[in-house]
Amino acid sequence: MIEIFKKLEKYNYWQKKKIKIGSVRNVYLSRVEKYFGNKLIKVLVGQRRVGKSYLLRQIIQKLIQKKINPKNIFYLNKELVDFDEIRNYKDLQKLIECYKKRIKPKGKLYILLDEIQEIEQWEKIVNSFSQDYKEEYEIFLTGSNSKLLSGELATYLSGRYVSFEVLPFSFKEYIKYFNIPKDKNSFLEYLKTGGLPELYKLKEEETKIHYLSSLRDAIILKDIVARYKIKDVYLLEKIFKFMTDNIGCLFSINKIAHYLNSQKIKTNFETVSNYINYLQQAFLIYEAECFDMKGKTILSGSKKYYLNDLSFRNYLSSSFDYGLGRHLENIVYLHYRSLGYKIYVGRIGKAEIDFIIEKEKEKKYIQVAYSLSNKKVIEREFGNLEKIRDAYEKTVISMDDVSLGNKNGIKHLQAWEM
Repeated sequence: MIEIFKKLEKYNYWQKKKIKIGSVRNVYLSRVEKYFGNKLIKVLVGQRRVGKSYLLRQIIQKLIQKKINPKNIFYLNKELVDFDEIRNYKDLQKLIECYKKRIKPKGKLYILLDEIQEIEQWEKIVNSFSQDYKEEYEIFLTGSNSKLLSGELATYLSGRYVSFEVLPFSFKEYIKYFNIPKDKNSFLEYLKTGGLPELYKLKEEETKIHYLSSLRDAIILKDIVARYKIKDVYLLEKIFKFMTDNIGCLFSINKIAHYLNSQKIKTNFETVSNYINYLQQAFLIYEAECFDMKGKTILSGSKKYYLNDLSFRNYLSSSFDYGLGRHLENIVYLHYRSLGYKIYVGRIGKAEIDFIIEKEKEKKYIQVAYSLSNKKVIEREFGNLEKIRDAYEKTVISMDDVSLGNKNGIKHLQAWEM
């Protein structure tokens, strides 16, 4: 344990060394900061490589700025090979006890654990700390699987945690990172590049493809195959490729199963449904259910699916030139998800509303079109929204150079102005 502790010293800030924080993600940092100082466990969840580790280090810096002694902050990143020996909660407990014995922190301890799902039965020690009435702990966790929330956390820590979903860089964060103007050209580059921060450091196309292939494989093998004991990895990869090629399309699980069977890939509804669920839990994809606006019910069957980041589509799938409207739709979905909205696809008669977004008592209707190129397209996009008779805000988002302003109470918004 002493040898591991020496490695731990290298990654902590007990000697007041400079913290590498990357590009500060103020949106998430401000959300978490509101909960500083209470016993609620703060949980950051999201796909691998979206910047959760940097965000944890930004939290450490913020705590130090608030006059917390660095020696009271324990940070462990389980993704680092230096800590492969920390396999279960007992190993972690021994390491924390070693830290307390050697560093001798006084008062409240701040425990930050990165990629917590890599530690077996981690919930036991976290639950123990949260219930400790002799010593005071404030705990921050990150994880790359939403099962953290629906499973372990809900079971062991019910009512004692608050979660924050971390997404890839937004367009606003992208232009801040590169210090470029907020305009159409910048937005097009963002569409092509995506929001994974590590990609911004890579110059060669081949290097980016290799990085994304490795990331995809790591997520599939570590967060899905190993966790759920998947036997047919080839089928899982095929389903993910299908979802990647068909972002923003309305289809059912039965349709996917029929397509795969037609490709001589034997499967069934239950298997496809389970594999899609696993892809969602690993934050590779998101689903938007279809809402019947006349019947006021969720329609079973057909749904739309969107990628956590377009880079998987741009670099590992078909050419970028195909389906730019779907790319824009994916970005719009991610934008509103990052703001905490619940998102549905709307159906009113035969007309489709791209997004119905809701948060608390707020509701909005969104249509997305890459280009309002002619009168027919304009009438379709605005006309679908005009069929909705309530007074909630209605917006058409497109990539057009000139805004149409307000048409019959419906706003036209250029995508880079979202």
